[in-house]
Amino acid sequence: MLKTNIKKLAKSEVEIEGELEAEAFEGYYHKALKKIGENVELAGFRKGKAPENILISHIPEMHILEEMAQMALGEHYPKIIEENKIDAISRPEIAITKLARNNPLEFKIKTAVMPETKLPDYKKIAKDVISKVTDAEKNIVITDEDVENTIMDIRKSRAPKKHVTEPVEGEESLEPKEEELPAFNDEFVQQLGPFENVEDFKEKLKINIKLEKENQQKEKTRLQIVEEIIDKTEVDMPEILVETELDKILFRMESDITQMGLKFEDYLKHLNKTVEEIRKDFRKDAEKKAKLGLVLNKLSEVENIVADPEQVQKEVDHILEHYKDADRERATLHAQNVLTNEKVFQFLETQ
Repeated sequence: MLKTNIKKLAKSEVEIEGELEAEAFEGYYHKALKKIGENVELAGFRKGKAPENILISHIPEMHILEEMAQMALGEHYPKIIEENKIDAISRPEIAITKLARNNPLEFKIKTAVMPETKLPDYKKIAKDVISKVTDAEKNIVITDEDVENTIMDIRKSRAPKKHVTEPVEGEESLEPKEEELPAFNDEFVQQLGPFENVEDFKEKLKINIKLEKENQQKEKTRLQIVEEIIDKTEVDMPEILVETELDKILFRMESDITQMGLKFEDYLKHLNKTVEEIRKDFRKDAEKKAKLGLVLNKLSEVENIVADPEQVQKEVDHILEHYKDADRERATLHAQNVLTNEKVFQFLETQ
C-alpha cells in the first residue's frame, strides 16, 4: 500500500521517498471533494450544501488532487516517522513528484533529525580540569582589603553625580574625591539593608564576597570542563538547531535594545549592519550553544540524570508567580531542562 525508501543526508537530515498506491490514494477523492465543498458557495445552494456532481464541474481537478495529497500525507507521515523510528526535529519539507487521478501518489519528504552525539571520555576531562584547580582557588580567603575595596565601591556608587558640560583643564577623571563620599557609619549601612551597625555589615559583606568568589570559581571550572567536552564531541549539527539559537540571540538583543528605549532598526543603522550580517556574526556562538545543548542532553541520557520532580514543581510555581501569562507546559519544560543541566554539572564536578 505504501512504499518508502529512507536516505540519510548530511547535517543530520533524512529524505523519505514514498509511493502510495493508486487505489489507496483514490480513496481520498470523495473526502477531499467534501472538504473543499464546505467552503464553496454556488448559486441556488446553501454554502457547503451543493451536491458532488455540481461541485466536480466547478472545482478544478488539480485543486482536488492537491487536497487529496495533503490528506494522505497528513495521515501517513506520522506513521512513517513512528514505524521507521525517525526522531524528526523540524517541519517536513514536502515535494510531490507525481500527482494524477488513478495513479500512485509519489512524494519526497526532507526533515532534520536529532543527531547522533558521540561524547569523548567526559569523566576523564572533568577529572583533569578539577585536578588543576589550585588550593588557593579551592579555599578562597577574603582579606580586610577585599572588604575595604568593596565598601569604597559602594560609597562611590552612592556619591552625588557630577554633571560636567565641558572638560575641566587638568581634571583627569570624574571620580569623586574621598571628602565627597558619604560617610561610612551605622546610619549609612542601615540605609543599605537590615544591618545593625558597621561591624554587622562588614561580617555579612565578607560572607557575600566569599560566596560570590566561590561562585565565580565554580562557573570558571564548569566552563573549562564543558568547553573541552564540546571541542572533543563529534556531532553532525542540524541547521535547524543553529537557526533556533540564532533566533534566540536576536530576540534577546532586540529586547535589550527596546528596553533601553531605542528602536532595533535604528540600532542596526548605527552599526551599519543588516539582520543577516548580525546572524552571520553570531553564527559561531549559536553553533556552540546548540552543541552545548546536545552535549548536556546526551550526558543526562547516558548517566540517567533526571531533575527532581518536587524541585521542578517548585520552580514552575515560582515562574508562574512572577510571570502570570507564562504557559505551564513551557515553564515545566524550562524548569526540567535547567534543573537537569544543574545536576549534570554537579555530576561532572564530583569526578
